[in-house]
Amino acid sequence: MPEQDVVERTDVPLTAASLADQLRACGMAVGQTVLAHVAMSKLGWVVGGAEAVILALIEAVGGSGTIVMVTYSTNNGEPSLWQHPPVPEEWWQTIRDHTPAYNPQTTPTRGMGVVPELFRTWPDAVRSAHPAFSLAALGARAEYIVAEHSPDEMGERSPVGMGERSPVGKVYELDGHVLLLGIDHRASTSLHLAEARAGCPGMRKVRTGSAMLVDGRREWVTYVDWADGGKDFHTIGDAFDAAHDIPVHRVGAAEARFFQQRPVVDFGVEWMRRHRDAQT
Repeated sequence: MPEQDVVERTDVPLTAASLADQLRACGMAVGQTVLAHVAMSKLGWVVGGAEAVILALIEAVGGSGTIVMVTYSTNNGEPSLWQHPPVPEEWWQTIRDHTPAYNPQTTPTRGMGVVPELFRTWPDAVRSAHPAFSLAALGARAEYIVAEHSPDEMGERSPVGMGERSPVGKVYELDGHVLLLGIDHRASTSLHLAEARAGCPGMRKVRTGSAMLVDGRREWVTYVDWADGGKDFHTIGDAFDAAHDIPVHRVGAAEARFFQQRPVVDFGVEWMRRHRDAQT
């Protein structure tokens, strides 16, 4: 969205301090572990931009809390599977041969927006080792949350690396929370954990790959993953909101939902087992 349009639809500029106050009004509190999904364009005009948003999140959970964000780099994946956009078949091998090896410090996010892209570089933030579906964390539990997250450690039953030992699984273990800020359940990564627990119904296995460092050398590493997930997340999310009376708050100009993660994952598991087709 052009910045002029954001200015015109903003009554009062947001600041890090006012954002933190509004996040607290949603239920964020010191000591929490929060998986945050943020659409900067929906907030309105923010003094300091993405930096102020991250400062507000940090302020809301304090030094004893932890913020987690999705930092996918899906352009480091098997090019024959790409859909948004697809690329010509004659490019595929060139992409496999020349994509830079995943590096948590330097590999940029793709399609995640300005807040996660800045967050992954924030001082003391740590990022997981999955070459395509990483998450980053900052705070008291950050190191624990991002450990054990690579294709080798996830195994073949974890859709997009979001199984029990993934950062999303760790947030569940820690009884963390989810913030959807300007974003609805379609982008709720927690429901990928529900897919893993439900046995990935209606999904298919694919052989994918990524450029990675193996013993210090760049290699194209192949691994099994799951495809076709997430298409019904909006429907599941709406049903969850209704069943659990999840309130819709306002943070700036954006709608915001804030809730514990365990109930939405558990709800998603049961919903998928009832409504999705059998695993393919």
